[in-house]
Amino acid sequence: MQYDTDNIFAKILRNEIPCNRVYEDDFALAFHDIAPQAPVHVLVIPKGEYISFDDFSSTAPAEEIAGFYRAVQKVAIQLGLREGGYRVLTNIGAHAHQVVMHYHLHLFAGCDLGSMVKKGLN
Repeated sequence: MQYDTDNIFAKILRNEIPCNRVYEDDFALAFHDIAPQAPVHVLVIPKGEYISFDDFSSTAPAEEIAGFYRAVQKVAIQLGLREGGYRVLTNIGAHAHQVVMHYHLHLFAGCDLGSMVKKGLN
């Protein structure tokens, strides 16, 4: 799969679409999700053109990978999420319901987030 430069996160990175920014540095941009699924629901995206975790982890330079994950931690600290706990989630592909084909992490917090996966799967 080839990276789609017209995906919504690419447009946000180019400032073609506004977002409610939480954090930004050379490696990442973090912003509030427009359809939050928890009291705190922030997306963190790398600034490079990566489709998924698989693409990012296999092709990004080490400095970019380290910078991105440090940015995720900075966002969690900035938002005060460490005390009560938070969840970091990424979806990869159709079965995981990845909607935007630009690698991104979801940070969820602010309530009991329940079990890790949907119960009753066979």
